[in-house]
Amino acid sequence: MRLFTATLATFALLSGLATLTAQTGTKEKGPEKLVLQSKMGNVTFLHAKHVEREKGDCKVCHDKLFPQDAKAPLNFKASMHKPAEAKRVSCGACHVAGGKAFPSMGNCNKCHVKAVAAPAR
Repeated sequence: MRLFTATLATFALLSGLATLTAQTGTKEKGPEKLVLQSKMGNVTFLHAKHVEREKGDCKVCHDKLFPQDAKAPLNFKASMHKPAEAKRVSCGACHVAGGKAFPSMGNCNKCHVKAVAAPAR
């Protein structure tokens, strides 16, 4: 249960630890991907794939779930997974049992990837 709670808390990322890095893309299309840093492993959000799934309808997420500006703070908070899923906000709008995408519960490694340290030479 503790692992589940910790997983839920970190899926949304801790506000003090999360940083947003836009990589490639233009203002018109948005970034191709966003890398969110987390103690539980970085989350690479494939923006282009999400745009494709929503057939280019940016209003599905912006500004209802997320700010449209990549420099705006995302304001994720600890223990946000469960409330986000219950309220269908943030990632929990789609990543919930019965939602448009795979549920976050039990699928931590689909989003959170721990960096592998290079061997010492």
